[in-house]
Amino acid sequence: MKKIKLTLASLGAMLLPVMALAQMEPNAPGGPGTSVGSLQQIIHALENAAGLIFGAIAVIMFIIAGVYFLTAGGEPEKVQKARSAFMWGIAGVVVGILAFSIIAVVGSVIK
Repeated sequence: MKKIKLTLASLGAMLLPVMALAQMEPNAPGGPGTSVGSLQQIIHALENAAGLIFGAIAVIMFIIAGVYFLTAGGEPEKVQKARSAFMWGIAGVVVGILAFSIIAVVGSVIK
């Protein structure tokens, strides 16, 4: 139970800078007080948000794998768990890159 609380607290602390930088400029396109013009703008905004969330999750996954490596203490089971977490992190990044690539290719074909 302590591990879960510690993990949630550390993840929350890592997300504080992201939330602080989330404010929008008042004169920016799509900023406060402006209306969304088209479905393409909404889709583009969702793609950007998904990219930011994906990037944050990937960084967190690699940090967790690094912590596993640091706390393994040479025990083969723990080292294997750390390697597995690292490899799954890489697999997630590859899948994310493929997903965004497919979106880009389909978008360029449709236009």
